[in-house]
Amino acid sequence: MAEKIEIEITELTDGIATIVLKSPSMSDVDAIGVATREIRRFVQENRPPAVIFDFAAVKFFSSLVLGLLLDIRAIVGAYQGEVLISAINPQLHRVFKITNLDKVFRFFPNRESAIEATQAD
Repeated sequence: MAEKIEIEITELTDGIATIVLKSPSMSDVDAIGVATREIRRFVQENRPPAVIFDFAAVKFFSSLVLGLLLDIRAIVGAYQGEVLISAINPQLHRVFKITNLDKVFRFFPNRESAIEATQAD
């Protein structure tokens, strides 16, 4: 049975997009592909100045999720937008350090602090 990745995309009044990843495990290739297409479509249509990915519920993800983040970063980077990551589990954060992606994304302890950072920029 195919895994379904549950996401919630919200656009705040200042155009900032929050993407809450609600699935504890994100490893199914097809499900990640569906989520990537949905997020990509939203970002291309709305062009948010910042996209915040909230990882609070995520306990495991495959490397395909890194590809998703880099894909969205490339889209928003084309118009000087930014991708931020919030509430990531410390063990998952190690994946970013090992791959040096901790230097590519900004990390925040929770979604609220990431939103505040976008408003302060």
